[in-house]
Amino acid sequence: MKKQNFSNHARYYPLHHFVLTPLTLIYLGWTISKMDFSTSESLYSSLYFLLGAIILVLLPLLSRIYALKNQNRIILMEMRQRYFHLTGQSFYPLEDQLKLGQIIALRFASDPELIDLIEKAISQKLTAKEIKLQVKDWRGDYRRV
Repeated sequence: MKKQNFSNHARYYPLHHFVLTPLTLIYLGWTISKMDFSTSESLYSSLYFLLGAIILVLLPLLSRIYALKNQNRIILMEMRQRYFHLTGQSFYPLEDQLKLGQIIALRFASDPELIDLIEKAISQKLTAKEIKLQVKDWRGDYRRV
């Protein structure tokens, strides 16, 4: 597997991103384009199919959101454990000073640079992108969703 860094760390799940989601959006667009308002019966039928198309679009999006929320919880637990392992102190006080996006970005930092980067992120209010750009020894995450 190719070594991760800032420029290649974004992940795509081909079945979700390039097959399922586009197909459901195409189906939604097709359903909207075929709506018939000429009679009340055709209107109800059109609304029925529109409702089904909307549900089909929402299902893959919801499943992705659930997976990402779970992944974020795991990342937070990992960062708590790493911080405690490196310092012997709780991460909770620092957690309150960092946004979730910053914590997620910090996970890419290697152990030797993590503590300094956490302090820098808090004091300079670095964005997630700025944090990732400052990571020198990238710690790849090859198991994420």
